Amino acid sequence: MTVTWYQTVVDAHEPRELARFWCRVLDWQVLYEDDEEVVIGRDAAVLPGLCFIAVPESKTVKNRLHIDLSPDDRDAEVDRILALGARRADVGQGDDVTWVTLADPEGNEFCVLRPKKTLLD
Repeated sequence: MTVTWYQTVVDAHEPRELARFWCRVLDWQVLYEDDEEVVIGRDAAVLPGLCFIAVPESKTVKNRLHIDLSPDDRDAEVDRILALGARRADVGQGDDVTWVTLADPEGNEFCVLRPKKTLLD
């Protein structure tokens, strides 16, 4: 049996707005949208994607799953993403870590890492 990571689903109050934030962060595009769901990706044929689903409740606790981004220049990317509407987040990380924790406009945490070339860097 073979399995492929298809997409990650994110609950959102405003799926369209959150999807467009992540499109700007990742340089992806909206592939599908209606009032309840927005799917984004690099291209419709490239997996995985992100799917934003409308939910009534707000995020209340730290994420149990989050995205890690690996840019060429961590500090420049943090500045760019903050300008897009992210904010710095404190999830208990110390001052000596090599990543920066941010939160998207709905409070979902994600990390901007130092540059990495493999999954073992």
